Amino acid sequence: MPQPLKALALIRDIPDFPKPGILFKDITPVLADGDALAEVVGALTRSAGKLAPDVIAGVESRGFLFGAPIAHAMNIGLIPIRKVGKLPYKTIKEEYALEYGTATVE
Repeated sequence: MPQPLKALALIRDIPDFPKPGILFKDITPVLADGDALAEVVGALTRSAGKLAPDVIAGVESRGFLFGAPIAHAMNIGLIPIRKVGKLPYKTIKEEYALEYGTATVE
């Protein structure tokens, strides 16, 4: 799959965030640029389309930003995966490791 060149050039590196030793990838410039955003959503939609999913699962919060337009383009649903306690109905919990600790999503 060809790389989304404009979008890659817009991603900013923020060193030592949220703590020393972590290199945060800031995608807000990509979100602010319509062409770059369309490039990324198009590339992800083409990639996901090869898998023929029934739904798209979007992990908080970047997963919501990209998952919703991908699901829309594919005419399928979106399952939000959120931080613990943010969904009011039946959930499934999963704990996972981060560079700086652990977290749980539902």
